[in-house]
Amino acid sequence: MALSISRFEIDRYDEVLALWKECAGVGLSSADSRNNIGAFLERNPGMSFVAHSDARLVGAVLAGHDGRRGYIHHLAVHPDFRRLGLGRRLVDACLDALEEAGIAKCHIFIFNSNTGGVAFWKSMDWTLREDVSLMSKDVDPRLRLK
Repeated sequence: MALSISRFEIDRYDEVLALWKECAGVGLSSADSRNNIGAFLERNPGMSFVAHSDARLVGAVLAGHDGRRGYIHHLAVHPDFRRLGLGRRLVDACLDALEEAGIAKCHIFIFNSNTGGVAFWKSMDWTLREDVSLMSKDVDPRLRLK
């Protein structure tokens, strides 16, 4: 089984979205529309990646930065392809791209209930921060939940 990694181009969006929907722990919202993901990829060229086994898409990750800190979103590996080092390879590709852009630190967002995800990130020497909290607000009032 040959596994390869390449840049995430918007033409793979439908396959990536299907994978994200299949993987527990990936939180999707209106921010993950084709247009929004396309804008994210354009703003952060060469920082997001997909993985394939032959022609089948089996992994994906988004990465970008704000000029100061890097951020990784939606790391997903198809359940049939886990424990092969593919998640690590995708993350390493993101971190290499961020380092090349001069970004020295990266953050991820992960649901507290995603114990498997937390264990994965800890196994890669990421630190679970308990000294900060995440707060959110919809900027567009049409997106606010009622």
